Amino acid sequence: MDLPPALRSAVEAALAGISTDRLAGAAALLSSRYRGEVRDGRFHVDGEDAVLAYLAARLPATYAATRRAMRSAAEMLPDFQPASLLDLGAGPGTASFAAADCWPSLASATLCEGSASMRRAAERLAESDALPRTVAAMDLTGRLPALAQHDLVVIAYVLDEMEADQRQRLIEAAWNAATGLLLIVEPGTPAGWQRILDARASLLAAGAQVAAPCPHEAPCPLLPPDWCHFAARLPRSRTHLRTKQASVPFEDEKFIYLAASRTAPVSRDGRVLAPPRAGSGRVSLKLCEADGRMRERLVTRREGDDFRVARRLEWGDALPLAVNRRDNSA
Repeated sequence: MDLPPALRSAVEAALAGISTDRLAGAAALLSSRYRGEVRDGRFHVDGEDAVLAYLAARLPATYAATRRAMRSAAEMLPDFQPASLLDLGAGPGTASFAAADCWPSLASATLCEGSASMRRAAERLAESDALPRTVAAMDLTGRLPALAQHDLVVIAYVLDEMEADQRQRLIEAAWNAATGLLLIVEPGTPAGWQRILDARASLLAAGAQVAAPCPHEAPCPLLPPDWCHFAARLPRSRTHLRTKQASVPFEDEKFIYLAASRTAPVSRDGRVLAPPRAGSGRVSLKLCEADGRMRERLVTRREGDDFRVARRLEWGDALPLAVNRRDNSA
């Protein structure tokens, strides 16, 4: 999934003239903090070098994951046309670009971020886009101020930096501020999945309805060591490759998300939980179903239209009900 042209150009301009060695060193430090889920009272991204490394190595991936999650939510909520966005822990404003791309109805965005370095980056990137943005300082780990209501509220790649009680306060405040949809995106790790499960339980108790990815509101059918997550593929630019000292021209960003809605989704299609396994005249699908079960569904060439649909499905897609309801699993 490519960055929007305006955002890509703005990122390239911010990185122009910065040495690869400088970016690679800062990216390695940043990656170690993210992978270790370090919680030492410091921002993962703070200081100019860390911000530049984030723009080069992490912004494309977080954009791809957040945009993919938004697409899934929009499919389940076709009448949802948000005018206002509140992005909590906004970083350089990545989610606002994804939201503007997903929902052309968006007319304004408020970006709340604790890191001064990230706020400056958000203000610079905002100059490349027509969406009016307000960038505000906010420490999400402390006592939260009253949040103004917005149609869409996003918490993307934030909960992994917080303690359990801080996460709970933030989720409660975010849900109270969301008049339409609260979208939470986390790294696609077992720990990220558990944070999403905790948020899901809390939001269901508060009256939310799950729009995506779950096609139900029953307990998750997956059990460790399995866990729910998805992947968004993105191309790597030359700067991205050099910063990450990588050779593969693409990256698969693993993520997990929750779209909590004030209204019910239009359907309860199953969700494809793993890359489909295709063979000669057959496709095997791992599905989460509307009745709260997980099962393997085998679709064969004899099933005509269902087979043609199944061949086009990707990991994370919603499964059309016609395919989902047939009971010839293997």
